[in-house]
Amino acid sequence: MKLTRAFAPQSRSIGSPEASAEVGAYIALRDIALSEAERASTEQNLHRLDLANDFVASCLKQARSPYEAQFLPQPDAARERKRCEAVKSRIAQLRANLAHAA
Repeated sequence: MKLTRAFAPQSRSIGSPEASAEVGAYIALRDIALSEAERASTEQNLHRLDLANDFVASCLKQARSPYEAQFLPQPDAARERKRCEAVKSRIAQLRANLAHAA
């Protein structure tokens, strides 16, 4: 199951380009951690991936006033939340494989 791909904002609605770029950088780091965990499924790599995925998920929550312009547009955020769920499932699979191999 390959989930890695570069983040590219799809929406041009509310949200700042800077916020999109920053969240995109966190997503890219999470995707790098996913690649590393798939290449070498160690508990350390899986823990790093889990932390990165949780952080990305926290960045995708809708911002409250007065920070509305500092978040990813909702269509992009919704798409990335689905990816976070897919990564969470992949982490569980990799952990199960690691436990089975031990």
